[in-house]
Parts: sequence; C-alpha cells; structure tokens
Amino acid sequence: MACSFRYHKLGTGFNPNTLDKQKERQKGLPKQVFEADEMPDSSSYQDDQDDLKRRSMSIDDTPRGSWACSIFDLKNSLPDALLPHLLDRAPNEEIDRHNEDQRKANRHRELFALHPALDEEEPVERHCVPEVPKEHFGQRLLVKCLSLKFEIEIEPIFASLALYDVKEKKKISENFFFDLNSEQTKAMLRPHIQTAAISTLARSAIFSITYPSQDVFLVIKLEKVLQQGDIGECAEPYMVFKESDAAKNKEKLEKLRGQSEQFCQRLGRYRMPFAWTAIHLMNIVNSAGSLERDTELEMSLSERKGSWSERRNSSIMGRRSLERTTSGDESCSLTGFRPATLTITNFFKQEGDRLSDEDLYKFLADMRRPSSVLRRLRPITAQLKLDISPAPENPHYCLTPDLLQVKPYPDSRVRPTREILEFPARDVYVPNTIYRNLLYVNPQSLNFANRQGSARNITVKVQFMNGEDPSNAMPVIFGKSSCADFYKEAYTAVVYHNRSPDFHDEIKIKLPASLSDHHHILFTFYHVSCQQKQNTPLETPVGYTWIPMLQNGRLRTGHFCLPVSLEKPPQSYSVLSPDVPLPGMKWVDNHRGVFNVEVVAVSTIHTQDQYLDKFFALVHALDEHMFPVRIGDMRIMENNLETELKSSIAALNSSQLEPIVRFLHLLLDKLVLLVVRPPVIAGQIVNLGQACFEVMASIVNRLHKYLDTNQDMHGRNSLLSSYIHYVFRLPSTDPNSPSPGPGGLGGSVHYATMARSAVRPASLNLNRSRSLSNSNPDISGTPTSPDDEVRSIIGSKAMERCGNRMSSHTESASFLQTLTGRLPTKKLFHEELALQWVVSSGSVREGALQQAWFFFELMVKSIIHHLYFTDRLESPRKNRFPERFMDDITALVSTIAGDIVSRFQKDLELVERLNMSLAFFLNDLLSVMDRGFVFSLIRAYWKQVSTKLYALQNPTLESLRLDFLRIVCSHEHYVTLNLPCSLLTPPASPSPSVSSATSQSSGFSTHVQDQKIANMFELSVPFREQHYLAGLVLSELSVILDPDNEGMFGLHKKVVSVVHNLLSSHDSDPRYADPEVKARVAMLYLPLISIVMEALPQLHDFTESHNQWGRPGGPQGAAVGTSGEETEGEGNSMISQTVAMAIAGTSTASPMSRPSSFLLNSQASRQHGSFSAESSRSLLICLLWVLKNADELVLQKWFTDLSVSQLNRLLDLLYLCVSCFEYKGKKAFERMNSLTFKKSKDMKAKLEEAILGSIGARQEMVRRSRGQLERSPSGSAFGSQENLRWRKDMTHWRQNSEKMDKTRAELEHEALIDGNLATEANLIILDTLEIIVQTASVTESKESILGGVLKVLLHSMACNQSALYLQHCFATQRALVSKFPELLFEEETEQCADLCLRLLRSCSSSISTIRSHASASLYLLMRQNFEIGNNFARVKMQVTMSLSSLVGTSQNFNEEFLRRSLKTILTYAEEDLELRETTFPDQVQDLVFNLHMILSDTVKMKEHQEDPEMLIDLMYRIAKGYQTSPDLRLTWLQNMAGKHSERNNHAEAAQCLVHSAALVAEYLSMLEDRKYLPVGCVTFQNISSNVLEESAVSDDVVSPDEEGICSGKYFTEIGLVGLLEQAAASFSMAGMYEAVNEVYKVLIPIHEANRDAKKLATIHGKLQEAFGKIVHQSTGWERMFGTYFRVGFYGTKFGDLDEQEFVYKEPAITKLAEISHRLEGFYGERFGEDQVEVIKDSNPVDKCKLDPNKAFIQITYVEPYFDTYEMKDRITYFDKNYNLRRFVYCTPFTLDGRAHGDLHEQFKRKTILTTSHAFPYIKTRINIIHKEEIISTPIEVAIEDMQKKTQELAFATHQDPADAKMLQMVLQGSVGTTVNQGPLEVAQVFLSEIPSDPKLYRHHNKLRLCFKDFTKRCEDALRKNKSLIGPDQKEYQRELERNYHRLKEALQPLINRKIPQLYKPVLQVNSHRDSFSRMSLRKLDI
Repeated sequence: MACSFRYHKLGTGFNPNTLDKQKERQKGLPKQVFEADEMPDSSSYQDDQDDLKRRSMSIDDTPRGSWACSIFDLKNSLPDALLPHLLDRAPNEEIDRHNEDQRKANRHRELFALHPALDEEEPVERHCVPEVPKEHFGQRLLVKCLSLKFEIEIEPIFASLALYDVKEKKKISENFFFDLNSEQTKAMLRPHIQTAAISTLARSAIFSITYPSQDVFLVIKLEKVLQQGDIGECAEPYMVFKESDAAKNKEKLEKLRGQSEQFCQRLGRYRMPFAWTAIHLMNIVNSAGSLERDTELEMSLSERKGSWSERRNSSIMGRRSLERTTSGDESCSLTGFRPATLTITNFFKQEGDRLSDEDLYKFLADMRRPSSVLRRLRPITAQLKLDISPAPENPHYCLTPDLLQVKPYPDSRVRPTREILEFPARDVYVPNTIYRNLLYVNPQSLNFANRQGSARNITVKVQFMNGEDPSNAMPVIFGKSSCADFYKEAYTAVVYHNRSPDFHDEIKIKLPASLSDHHHILFTFYHVSCQQKQNTPLETPVGYTWIPMLQNGRLRTGHFCLPVSLEKPPQSYSVLSPDVPLPGMKWVDNHRGVFNVEVVAVSTIHTQDQYLDKFFALVHALDEHMFPVRIGDMRIMENNLETELKSSIAALNSSQLEPIVRFLHLLLDKLVLLVVRPPVIAGQIVNLGQACFEVMASIVNRLHKYLDTNQDMHGRNSLLSSYIHYVFRLPSTDPNSPSPGPGGLGGSVHYATMARSAVRPASLNLNRSRSLSNSNPDISGTPTSPDDEVRSIIGSKAMERCGNRMSSHTESASFLQTLTGRLPTKKLFHEELALQWVVSSGSVREGALQQAWFFFELMVKSIIHHLYFTDRLESPRKNRFPERFMDDITALVSTIAGDIVSRFQKDLELVERLNMSLAFFLNDLLSVMDRGFVFSLIRAYWKQVSTKLYALQNPTLESLRLDFLRIVCSHEHYVTLNLPCSLLTPPASPSPSVSSATSQSSGFSTHVQDQKIANMFELSVPFREQHYLAGLVLSELSVILDPDNEGMFGLHKKVVSVVHNLLSSHDSDPRYADPEVKARVAMLYLPLISIVMEALPQLHDFTESHNQWGRPGGPQGAAVGTSGEETEGEGNSMISQTVAMAIAGTSTASPMSRPSSFLLNSQASRQHGSFSAESSRSLLICLLWVLKNADELVLQKWFTDLSVSQLNRLLDLLYLCVSCFEYKGKKAFERMNSLTFKKSKDMKAKLEEAILGSIGARQEMVRRSRGQLERSPSGSAFGSQENLRWRKDMTHWRQNSEKMDKTRAELEHEALIDGNLATEANLIILDTLEIIVQTASVTESKESILGGVLKVLLHSMACNQSALYLQHCFATQRALVSKFPELLFEEETEQCADLCLRLLRSCSSSISTIRSHASASLYLLMRQNFEIGNNFARVKMQVTMSLSSLVGTSQNFNEEFLRRSLKTILTYAEEDLELRETTFPDQVQDLVFNLHMILSDTVKMKEHQEDPEMLIDLMYRIAKGYQTSPDLRLTWLQNMAGKHSERNNHAEAAQCLVHSAALVAEYLSMLEDRKYLPVGCVTFQNISSNVLEESAVSDDVVSPDEEGICSGKYFTEIGLVGLLEQAAASFSMAGMYEAVNEVYKVLIPIHEANRDAKKLATIHGKLQEAFGKIVHQSTGWERMFGTYFRVGFYGTKFGDLDEQEFVYKEPAITKLAEISHRLEGFYGERFGEDQVEVIKDSNPVDKCKLDPNKAFIQITYVEPYFDTYEMKDRITYFDKNYNLRRFVYCTPFTLDGRAHGDLHEQFKRKTILTTSHAFPYIKTRINIIHKEEIISTPIEVAIEDMQKKTQELAFATHQDPADAKMLQMVLQGSVGTTVNQGPLEVAQVFLSEIPSDPKLYRHHNKLRLCFKDFTKRCEDALRKNKSLIGPDQKEYQRELERNYHRLKEALQPLINRKIPQLYKPVLQVNSHRDSFSRMSLRKLDI
C-alpha cells in the first residue's frame, strides 16, 4: 500500500495551493523597492491633505524667494554613480549574454507561490479524509456540585442529578449520584457501608446533550435514610428551624440528631424520598451570557464542518448528522456561555403520591409558567451550590459510564469526574465503535391494594442472577454515592405507609457480554418495619417476580407489567416468564400484573432489532455450523436455511435506521463476507452476491436519504466513507493463515486508511483511548476487576461461544477468525461487485447509481487490498486482472457515461454526483490498472459526452466534463501519465511503472530533437496522442475560450482554474523542482500560448483601468482621436490628467490605450462578452509560467515560424500582462483594506442564474441546507462561476471569517508578495521580449515586430516597477537601441518621444539605482542619435518637451533628483573620450542647461503649488516663452488644461484646448493646404476672441519643416480632431452648449471631407443634446457661468503682484465673503495672519496711507458691463456671460465724504474696468488694462433704482412657469407697508417739487414716467397673484390690495404733476379730469 501511494499527496487533490502552503513557499522573499512606496505620498490621493500642508510648510521655512532666485550651480552638484563599462564598445552578443546572466540570477523559482490561490471554495478534486469513527457525544456540559447546606444538619442527605426534556417527556440522561455529607455525618451509617470506591466519590459530572432545547431541565432529587413517619413529617424540622436560632433550639436539635442516629443504625440501607428541585438549563446558559451569542453560535456551527480532532468547543453538536435537528433551537447552543455558579435555595418537598415521572413532567411544565403552583408551596430552605460550564476538550480524571478511565488520568487516587450516559431525546445515527453493555431497570409502580396482610413500607430488592440459587446474584449493579463500585442487589426508596407506591429509582446494571437462558432479573418485595418492636424482623418478604433476560435468543427490554408471586418461585422458574401460570403458585391479585417496571438496554452487543437479530443469528449459525437454529418461535433446519437467509437479507430493509447505523460496520462486513465466501448449505454453494448487492444498495441509499446533512461536498455520506476508509477490509484470503492479530498488519488494517488518506490512525479507540490495566486495548473491563468473560470473548483468539448465538457481533479486532471453518470457495470482492453492478437493472441499478461513489470506492479499496495481500503491487499491470473483470469495468464506465449524457437535464444533481464518482474512480484506477486501459475508459466517456455536446451545445454538460477532467487530472502522477519525455513519436511504453521512482528522474533526461516545432505548440493530433490528459485539458480550454462558442461563456473561470490549479501544483511539486525537469513539464502546456493568443480580444482589458491606482504620474493616455468619442461617451468627458498628457505635444502617453491590433478587432469581438479580471489574471499567470519554464530554444524556434501578425499578437498579450501584474503599491492595499470590497456583480450573477434557471430552487435549497452553496451546481453555466463570492455571504456562519481588516504585518506581507510577483512577471516578459528580439533580427519584417517590442518595454517602464526590474529593463532597452538605432530615430519617432519621457521620469526617481540606469540610457540615446546623423535635434527637442510635460502635470516631481541625473549626464559627456573632439559635449551641455532653466521654473511652480491663480499665471508665462516653439507651447497649454480640469474649471480647460487646436491649425495650414481644414486661428474667432494670439505671424516663427519641429502627434489632422472633440466635451461640461456648436462647426467639414458618417452621426447627436439643453435651460438660472471680482494687491510683500489689479473669475454663486476668506486665508498662511488685511471698501486706494510692512488686498464684486448698443447682440443668458471684457462696480458716496446719506444727497460712482483678454480665457484671472468712471446724481440714482424694481416686477409677473413665492416676495417689497426709502419716499423726495435747475427737468420727467410704469406693473402683479393663490392666502391678498390702493392714492398727485415747460398747456381738461377722478375716489372711500 505504501508504495502505491508514495506521491499521493502531490496530486492536485491533495496538494491544494492553500494559504499556509503559500506562506511557507513565500519565506525569504527579498523586499522589492518601488518608487511608489518610497514617496512620502503621491498627491494623486487627494485625501492626504496633511501632506499638502507639510509641503506648504516646507516652503515657508525657507527664506522667501530664495528658492526661486538661486539656481543651483549644476557644476557643483553631485552626480549619481556611473555605470562601469557603459561607454565601452562591446559586441552586441556579449552585451546580451551579460544582460541575460544578470537577469537570470536570483530569480524566484516558483511563480505560483507569488500568486494568490484562486478564489475557490473547495476544489472539486479535493477529497476530504473522512472522520475516524468514534463514540458519539452531544454538546457537553460540566456540572460541579460544590456544597449542600440545610438550616439544620442532623443526618446524611443523598442527591442525584439527571436531565429531563419536558417536550419529549423523556429522561435524557442517566442519574448522577453524589452526596456532600461531612465525614462525621457519613459515620452515622458506618455499619451499612463498605469502604467507598473512589468512583463513587465523584462530585462533578459531564452531561452530553445532543439535542439541546429550551425544554431541558436539570432535576436534582434528594433522599435521606428511611425514618418512621411520612415525608411531610420528616421534612417539617427543615422548614421550621432556622440556622440563626441554633442556640435557642439546641435541645430540640440534639433530640432530632439522636433520633436520626437510631434510624441510621437500624434502617441505614433504606432510603426515603425527601425533596427535589429543577433548574431550567437554557436560562442558565443564556443568562450566563454567551460572550457574544452570535459569534459563538456561528463558531459552533462552522466548527461542525471541521474535523473532529479540531473541536475547539468540546460540546459542539455531535456528528454532523444532527445538524438539521438543531436548526430550530440554534439559540440553545451550549458551547459558548461563560461558566456560571448557581446557588439553589429552595427545594420542594417530595409528595409521597407524586413520585412518578408523569408527575415530574407536570411540575416542570408548571415551573415555566409565571404563576406556578409550586411557588405557593412552602419550600425547604437550603443552599446547593453548583458550577455549570461547557466541558473542557480533554478533561482529566474522567470515568466513562462504564467506569473506565479516560486518558489523561495521571493519578488514580484523585476524585474523578463522571461522564454521564445520555439517552438522546431523538435517534442518533452513529456506528458503534466501543464496547458498551448496560441495562437500566426502572421500577415504576406497584399495586398491593388487593394483597392481604400488612405490606405498607414497601421496598423492592433488585438482583441480576445467572442462576436460581441466591448465591448466583452477580455483583454487576452499580453503586450510588460513597459506597462500593458494584453490588449484588439494590433497594428502592420506601414511601411510608403506602400500599401502592410509585418508585423513582434507576438501577444500573452491567450486562455480561454473553447471556444464557438462565440470566434473569429477580425482584423481591419487602415490607420494612420502621418501628422497633419486639420479635418483628426488619424486613419481611411480601412478593417475588422476575424477568428472564433472553427470549428466543433476543434481549428482553421495554415496559413490563408483571404479576407478583406471594411465595418463592419454584425450581427452574428462570427460563419462563412470570406471565406463565405455574402450577401450585399463589399470586397477588389473581395473577394480574401489579408491578410496572421498565428495562432499557444501552448496548453495542444487542441490536434490539428483530431483522438484524435474525440476520446475524443466521450468519452466526452458518459460521458455527449449528443446526437447527432457533429464531423466535421458529426452528430452522438446514434444508430451508437458504430461503431464510435470503429472506433475512431482504428483510434488512425493514429494520429501523438507527440500529442499522449503529451496527453498520458489522452489517456491511457480514454482507461482504457472504459475497466473497458464499456459504455451503447442505453441500450446495449458495450464491448470495445479488441479494447482498441489492440490500447494500438500498441501505446505502437509506442512509443518504435520511441523513442528508451528513454529507461532504461530493455527496458522500460520512458514515459510509469512514467505513470504507477505516473499517472495510477483504476477509483474509487464505483460510489457513493465522488471523491477523493486533500485532501483525491486521490489527491496524482493520482501521487503517486506504485509498485517499493522509492520516493513519492505528486503531479505533482514537480520540478517547481508555487506559486499562490489561494489555488488550479492546477490553472494557474495569480497572479494578476486569470482566473475565468479556475478556475471554473479545481478547482471546479462541472466541469461546458460551452457547450464545449473538456474540458474533462483538466488535473485535477482526471478525475473521470465525471464517476458519468454512470451505474455501473464494471470490474476489471487486470482481463480484463489478459483475453484480453490470448485470443489475431496475430499481437496484438506480439505487447503485444514486450512490455510485460507495461502490466505486469499495471496488478500489478491494482491488488495492487484493494486490497488497497477494503481493502483486510490483507485478506488471497488464496481467494483474482477468479479462472478464476488465470487460465488466469497461461496460460499467460506458453505461454510466451514457447515464450522465442522457439524464443531465432531468436530474442534474444525481448526474453531478455520478460524474464526480466516476472521475474519482478512474483517477484511482490510474494508480492500479494499466494506463492504456484507463485511458481507453476516459476516451469512451469523452466520446459520449462530445457526441452529445455536438448535438446540443449545453454549458451544463460541458461543465460536468470539466469537473470530470479536473478530478482525473488531479492524479499524483499526472505528469508522468502524460509522457512528458518522449517527443511526439509513437508512445514506447504506455504504462511507465508508476510506483518506480526512477521513472521520474530518468523520464526527463532526453533532449529535444529538432522536429516540426509547431506540433508542440498546437493541439495537433500527435500532441494529443502523446500527452493525452494534457491534450484534453488544453482542448477544453480552447473550446470554451472560443469566442464563437457563446453558450460556454459562464465556464471561463472554471476552465481557467483547472489549468491554473494544475500548473500551480506542478510548480510546488518537489519532484519537478529541477529546471530541466520543469522545462519538460512546461512542454505539456506549450499550446497554451497560442490558445491565450487566440483569446486575447476577450481578455479583461487591464490597460483601461490603468489609472485606477492613482499612479504617481506616469499617465496613461487614452487614445485620443481614435477613441475620443468613446471616452466621452462614458461620461468622463472631463479632461483627465491622462488625456491632457495624451494631448500634450509629445506622445507622452503610452501608445494608444490598446496596442493597435487591439483596436482593429476590439469592436468586433467584444460583443462576446469578455472575461472577468480574475479569470484573465489567472490565465495570464499560466501563460507566464509556461513562458518562464519552457525551453528557450524551443520557444525561439517557434517564434521564428510565427507570422508577423501572430508575433504582434503575442506582443499585445505581453503588453496586457504588464498592466495585469502591475504593482499596486502599499497604499492601494491599505485603501482596499479600509474599503472592504463588496462586488456588486454578485447580485447580478445571482439574478442571472435564477433567470437562466441553471439552478432549480429546490436544488438551491438542498445545497444551502448543506452549507454547500460554494459549489455552484456544475459550475452552473452562466456567469455565476465568475463570481462565486456571494455564496460565502449566504452561508451565514461564514461571516466572521470574512473580516477584511488585516493587520499591519499582513498588509506589509501582501505588498511584499505583490512586489515580487510584479517583478517576476515583468522579468518573464522581458526574457520573452529578448527571445522575440533574437527571432526578429533574422526575419524580414523586423520593423513592426521591434516596434511592438519597444511598445511593451515602454509600457512596462510607465507602470509601477521595482528598482530591480527597471535596471534590467533599461539594460535591455540600451541593447535594443544599440542594435537597431534607426528603429527609434527613423521609424518609431513617437516611441522615441515616449522613451525620452519615461527615461526622464526615471531620472527624477527617488531611488538612486533607477536614476543611474536611466541617466545612462538617456546619455546613450543622445549619443546614438548624434552618431547616426551628427545632430541630435530630435532627441533634444523631445527631451525638452518631455521635461516640460513632466513638470507641468506631475505634482510629486522632485527637481533635486533630476538635477543629479542631469549632472550625471554631463559627467558622462565629459568622460566620453571618443566624442571629445566633436560638438557633441557642447550640445549636451546646452541641452542640460536648457533643461535646468525649465527646472527652475518648476521650482517656482512648486512654490506656488498652493496658489492656483499664481500657478496658472506661471504656466501661462512659461507657455508664452515658448511662443516660437509650437511643440512646447502646446505642451504647456495641455498642462494648463490638465490643471484646470483638476479644479473643475471646465470652461478654462476648453479654452486651453481651443487655443491648442488653433495653434495646430496655424501650423497645419502652413504644412499642407487642405480646403476643409481650418485656416489657422481666424477660423476659431467665433469660439473665442482670444484665439488670435496663437497666430504664427511674428517674424521669429519657425517653419514647420525644420527637423524636430511640429513632430508631435498632435500636429496632424487626427490630432486636431482629437483636440476639438475634447474641447467640445469640456464646453459641454461647463454648460456652454452654444460654444459646443461653434467647435463642431470647425469639426464637421473635416469629417464631411473624410466621409465619416459614423462620426458625423455622433456629432449631430451631441449637437441635438446641446441645443436641447439650451432650450430647457433658457432662463439661465440652471446654468450659472461664473461670478467676477476685482482684486487688487498692495504691498511690497506681494513681489511681482504689488499694485496689480485683476478680475478673478470664481465658480457661480460665490459670495464675496467666500473669496475674501479664501484669499485672506491663503496669504495669511504665507505671510502670517497678522500681516494681511482686506480693505473693506471699494474706494480708490492711496498707497501712501498704508502700512508698508503689511500686505493689503482689496476685493470688490463686479458685474459684466455692456453698452446699450451691445445689448442688441447679447440677447441670451449665454451671450451675456461669454466673451466678457468690461466689468462695472458702483460705489455710493455723498459730497461730504460719507458713503451713505439721505436720498437727495446720495451720489453713485460707476467704475468700468477693461481686461486684457475676454473671459473665459485660458486662465481664471486677467489683468485690468483700463479704468473709467461715471458719476450719477441723486435723481439719476433714484431713476436707476425704480427701473430696476419695475423690471423685477415685470419679470416675476410674466415668468413661465409662474413662481408664486417669488412674485409675492417682489410685491411685498414694492407695495408692502411703506418701507424706508421705499417707492413712496423716493417719489416724495424727488417729485413733490418741480426742480429749480432746468438741467434736471428731463430727469424729473423720466422719474415720473418710471413711477407711472411702476404702478401699472404692480397692478398686473396683483392680478396675477390673485390667480395663483389658494383659499388660505385670501386675507394676505386683500392686505396687499389695500396697501396698493394706499400707495396709488399717495402717488397720484405726484405722478400727475408735469413740468409745464416741457408740455403745451392743455390744462383745463386735465384739471377737470383730475377733480372728477378724485371725487369718484373719495366716494368710494366713503
């Protein structure tokens, strides 16, 4: 056996990539250094505000301005270390070799050790080792009895404890007897008590409760020595006397004590009931407060899944079979409560007539009611102290119910703890594993009412007799407390003067192992005389009765109602029952039954089931050849034995399940025996194979059906699997061989583990080994007096039978000795089993199918035993088995495969189990049968499934096949089975001997010969034939990943995990640790590369989410232009920093967001749905594993054969890998930790599953009940596999294990692993790139391939990488550039720009090794560029641009480090002897100084990092400085756009983009003349008047044809389109939809010229959207474009800003207080809070009056100002808020200097400001270039006010939809109670007199007309309001109207007075009309 499974643990089934194992393999990983972790904090995590504060502090600590001014002298700064030999000219091969050696050194051997194991619940192939069979316990409770004290102490008191279940009306434990009497009290009983055995002194007991519930009570009963008087009298003193009065009642107490002593002397052996009480157990447990009830509960539940040896809580629910029964009472867990100490103070006096259990249940039920009858009774006060706690795991000093010691038992003299036997409330299904044979006799009642004579104080003496002589009483009755262990008799307690007493005694008897017909229980009834009278004996016998123990060979138990004989029974009475009327005997009450008694057996010897008994008896008779057999009333002769035997086998189905389970092991063993050794009956061999097979099938199914909670994930019933695993063994084959005894192999084999096990327990008594004094472990004798009988039966080899037919079912070490007498007709069990199975049909076959696993595993175990015992394990496999058996197996597999295929839609659950069982079976067969044969079986299965799949594309079936494959492939010799060594030639030896270890090593030695390499990389026929299993796995993979195979979409995760699992196990397998061997293993998976290449379009696009980790800056470009509108469509139309970068004048961004080939097919194939990130990642890691471990030469040969497009595809794949395994950074781990992820997909998946119906509701329930939802059925085809997460949350006890809060150390460890994985993955990619480069250098089309290689390299530089990887990466990059210089400088110019950016970024790294490699690369790049064309304008230009964009966008950019790198480059230039004579060193110096200038600007920008306006101004200035260099200006415009976007200034960002576009347009129109392109800036005027500054008309403009100018990718038509689309998007976000239209006006002609209908459609869609929004938001309230303030700075502290005035544009609805607070706060922080003052007024500032040491800021709210003529054009809200250059603010003043005065003296000054550019501009503050003032006189001020009021009224009245609230507000202010300075006052001041100054006539008149208009508007408004209000506002309306009339009346004379000078006199009519109207008004008033 050992040899067959040498590597068993290495199969994937046993070698899961568990966390612990991972941890083990991860030991000693080096820490990888990542810049991302080194940074103090990258500010892309804006949450770290404190970090920003830190930064600003550091600025303040330096003297102001010192940074900006002093440019460090480069010459004096220190360079980084130079790389040795960098400048030597070495041959390329040598450089490559050197790089490779460096790369390959110290690599991590196992890739999978770095990859977290897949998120699988329980892999299918994992077979859990079944639990070792052992004794059953429920939840265990330890009760310690501490003290019992009464008010008076006069006599000994004896107590017993037991558990009762009220609901079940059942006593659920035996009694625990204890007493707490003091030694002196005990002394009172001296004559009656022998020395007390230590076992009877126990004061603590362990109770087991299998079914805890709210109905369990702990009942305590007290007894005392029998006295004269009834219970009430005897209890009286206890109720009357108080302890406190002891002194007072001294005499009385003495007297009582004297009486007690007399009674003890005389009646010491009798007891009487005394008192009782009960404790409601759950109250104690619950109030003892479970620590946290829920968590504890969950713990106990989840625990049950663990193996037994791991029970943390000793009293967990027993076997899992009991799970379901507790479901109702989960609150009743006894496992987690805190130990409680109880003090019981009240006992109830026992009522003599209420002793029965029935009465007790009534009392207990009553106790739970609040108004309990018991409460009214007078209690006996006492104090009983108990401790109740969960029992410990392995308590010391424990005795079993049979008084055996349980280890640990260090010292026999210590007071023990008793285990109390449980009588479970309901059936418990656990096979017997220990010897126990106990009998409980419970006398219940006696009725002597009709008996003559005085029989009143009655006791029953109980004896267990093995003969009729009194001396035959056996000492087998257990003692109670403080007495001997065993007695020959027991007495029941006496109820005083009661002729029909009830009893409550329990007499426990140890049954002898072997019973004869003479064993019986004898009851003798005595009358006890309590009073001492002359010549009255103490006890008088008053009756006899008995129970014979055996009846027809079966144990008699149950309820008996026995007649009682008045005289001693006659001779040989014991074989008859007392019911038989013996002649000449006198009976009480005419032989009626008067004595009720119950006998209960707890026995592992007696089945107590008639069917089992009959079967065992017949089998036993066969063994012993004892005929005839008596069974029951029948005598069976030998001739009808056969039919009886067969019928008894069939009848086993009728027996109860509980005894079947208890005797399961024995029963199955006997059935196996009958199959293997057919009995010879009457000289004929009787074949019982079929009968046994049928009954086995039905028993197995019954177990499964009724004990369904008791199953593992494969649906295997744990009782059965542990039977096969530990118990089953072939009956010994050679009848004469000595039976294997405990010493030989047999002792251990009986329970040794076969098949799949890692544990090897030596024997059964595992968990609870008994320490016995004898040597034989199976004896259950007592330590003091071993029971010789038991010993002789179980221990001895001779097996004396004692004539007992039943004894053969003692569980001995082996029951095989019994076989010796039988004729050796042998069959092999596995052959018989296979045969029976194949020929079975109908329900039998169905039954066997249901539980196929059982028969398969039996067969396998039988095969292994057979091979082992016949020494065939070393023999060749071909001839191990007969042809017939092989045929049976073939037929069996084939029909079962047929079943799977035909029934999977109907009963999926069965088929699922069947499928797995079959797979495990074949897996096992691979270990013992011929490999070719097993492969033929697999092929047969495969064929059937494939045929079906061909006809019916069904994912469920495919999923079943995957499970099958996965299980078969989990074989430990999977690799060897695949013949990895032979190359694709016909297989030489189909079955390498698996067990020989040599084949492992030798197998891998041959070398790859040159052959058609493609065969190895494709699933070619030779590949599949050669590597059969690997071929199947990879074919499955390719079938399921095939994008056209849509139905299989849900299986992606499943199939990927199959491959992942296999590779992971090879990776950690010590047999394949050697690299050469691993390369052989990797060869089995070469086709994986092409499969993944095919699947590339479906993989999760890791590049898209590239920015999600908030990278420290190396931004990833989205492909603008090509995917511009896609990005916008997803709602991220705001310019992300990424895009800003992408647009930057360089190709800063990584090439398009996907390598170009992705873009081609991405649209086409995406609709097939792509993989989840998790599956993609697993697949990619598998790919990397193959690339890492495969032979490089083989790979190189294959690459050479690949077409260019395939190679490019491979490169795309590597590109994806780079993104996939990018290091996330510690911060990301911390963030993820704090988020505690929840996947939202979970619910979706669940829904999908429900809709597509791959799980039926019932099945889901079934699975849930098993807590098995982790395994979705058959990988339930749809999507669910991709995220099985939700199943965890559903199984409710999982939650605490799911907590995500990890410790610091764990996070560190995760980051460490991730860092190493990222490094290793990238190094594998680098290795592969090197191989591709070698391949490419010999092919014709190397350009495109090398371009692809470069793209991947650059992409990897852009990601977070470790220092280690980067140095290898730069080395490779240098080699690449030196091998193919023209590649970079001529073809891939974009890439060159990209490379410059990457190198510069690394030059500014904080890690010195990265810097030194990057500067070396940069220097060589320049040098190479120079050597190619003697000028290196291109690199110069690109480096400058890169630096600009780096500086502009990266917040955490460190110029200090970059300065060092620049110095390093200078140093190289100085040391470069070869180029000393050329212009090169000077050019380098120029460049470096130029870069240095930019850096200084950067420093300044850093200084203003906190001041957005200043920062943008600075960027603006830098951009202006590049007016002559379009590329750089573009870069800076981009930088500004990025900054604006970050701050949500979308309008400004849009302007930057428009400027960029205008700039590009200018240069494009110079380069090429295309009609449809914009003609330079002019075209953009409509969008913004500022654009003209981009025109390239000045004399210093460079021509775009020069080298290196306008080479960026934006100076193209696509670039222009991209910029414009981005601009439109930004305008749209800013709400400026009108501008969107203008932008598209420029775009549309370009698309029209290109006939791009799709783009046009999109644009018009967007236009429709924009105009729609304009329509909806016409009022402008919804679109607030901005608020403007004039800000002036005064004071030398401001430096450049002193005396500058700006208009600031702030977000809409900014209050003056807000901006003032912001600026004051900001400058306060810079200069100190006391140094900054805000000037509160808006008057002109006189600088001389200000404190020169302070900084002053003046802020004024300004509004856009339009002349009247302008208003004609500015109609809409947008017009009035766009292209603004003039602003106005008003300052009120009076002539005497106050700001405000009365109306007639109030003047107003309007100040009109003009800015240098129109808003919105590319910055948010613009200088003021011109100011003018207008002064209004008081009357003009009044006119303006009235006009404004009137306008407000008009607006509110005509608003649509009407707004009642607003209308009422305006009305209130107009006609409300005469407000101060309200309209009325204005009229009274200015209109009452005609002005004296004719100049004012016009104004007077204008004001008068204003009022006329005003009253008219008021009236309209009132009318409108009336129509709007509800009835509740009627009164308010009336009030308003009254006020209006008052106002109107007051104004009337003022409005009507005209200035005569301005009119012709037509006075009369007027006056007339006046008087008339006045009259009428007056009348009305009256």
